[in-house]
Amino acid sequence: MLQRIQSIYLLFASLVLFALFFFPLAHNVYVADKPVSIMVTGIFQDVDGAQKYTEHFIALTVITAIAALIPLVIIFLFKNRKLQITLCYSAILVLIGYSFWMAQTVKKAVGSVQLDTRTMGIGLFLTSLSIVLLILAAKSVQRDEKLIKSADRLR
Repeated sequence: MLQRIQSIYLLFASLVLFALFFFPLAHNVYVADKPVSIMVTGIFQDVDGAQKYTEHFIALTVITAIAALIPLVIIFLFKNRKLQITLCYSAILVLIGYSFWMAQTVKKAVGSVQLDTRTMGIGLFLTSLSIVLLILAAKSVQRDEKLIKSADRLR
């Protein structure tokens, strides 16, 4: 059913992934003596006091949108709980790979500059939060499946 707790977890997982478009992965990183902000859409550089794109990450942007839509699709598969569980765990694996790709993109963009806690953005931690929410959703779906099976045994 749509009003179950796993729907809330999946909705929040999707919203957290969509938040990657608004929060930087790294900010105030000085590359070539200019401060840059790195987001999933690209690199923003401070040019004459204004933030301008210097490089676009088209593939990362598209994959971020697709990864954010996956939990929304899983919500509407509530009639097939086994498929929901499978897709939740598959989405977790996809997000682990996506996180690695995102980290490598940031590492490549900053070059030899070392990131520290002051320059890391919230975006680097949002995929981890989404993975936790997907795990909670999968566990909730498993509890529902167990409850349905026990109710079927009583009939």
